[in-house]
Amino acid sequence: MKLTIAYLSLLVFPLMCGGNPDNTVYETAATEDVAPAMIDDKVASSNFEAQTEQKIIKESNLRYETQDLEATYQQIIASVKKNKAYIQSDAEGKDYNSLYRTITVRIPNANFDAFLADVGKGVAYFDRKEISARDVTAEFIDIEARLKAKKTLEERYLQLLSKASKVSEILEIEKELSTIREEIEAKEGQLKYLQNRVSLSTVTIEFYKKVANAENATVSYGTQMWNALKSGWNGISGFFIGLLHIWPFILILVAVIVYIRKKLKRKNIS
Repeated sequence: MKLTIAYLSLLVFPLMCGGNPDNTVYETAATEDVAPAMIDDKVASSNFEAQTEQKIIKESNLRYETQDLEATYQQIIASVKKNKAYIQSDAEGKDYNSLYRTITVRIPNANFDAFLADVGKGVAYFDRKEISARDVTAEFIDIEARLKAKKTLEERYLQLLSKASKVSEILEIEKELSTIREEIEAKEGQLKYLQNRVSLSTVTIEFYKKVANAENATVSYGTQMWNALKSGWNGISGFFIGLLHIWPFILILVAVIVYIRKKLKRKNIS
């Protein structure tokens, strides 16, 4: 009897203390699955933050006066070569009282400040000096995330396409794939544009030299007399040329005058 009671107690005791063995194993397995996932998420998050650098678009706009256009241009060219930049556009012209030249330079972001310092050497003052820095990190990350999502969606549609058997299904899937690929190309274009703006800063430089205005220049007395003679001669020439244009009317007028004079003479005689 004692042996029977002892045997039963040995069977019941583990059930009272441990509960269902299957549940225990399940919970342990679930815990072991969740823990690595949490660790992987933390590692991925830290790696993402470490790899995501700040994306800054830098731009500058300069305008100043110089006494030697060619010397200033050569100074800019030397700075372009020194800082591994390149000239995107170069234009020159003349307005009513100055000669000017406008140059747009694309320069590596890291050399932006050094380039501005080189260009500004010898400049007494700037008529305009604008420097801007725009942070596009969030926009950059957003486009990358959307691009990744579109590529994942493309992979899923490709899997569906491989399993499709009906022509209607194949056509529908290919239509969706075409739309997704267009969106992927658009996002890749936006990403390349941003990357180009970030990696290469833009500097626009306008420098000018003042010149005498022809209307305000001093004219000598002799020159004024010569100009008056030329103007008088041109006036006479214009007058005779004008007469040639109206010669039929002059001829009619002369004929009328002759006729009236003859008529008056006849009256006087009678």
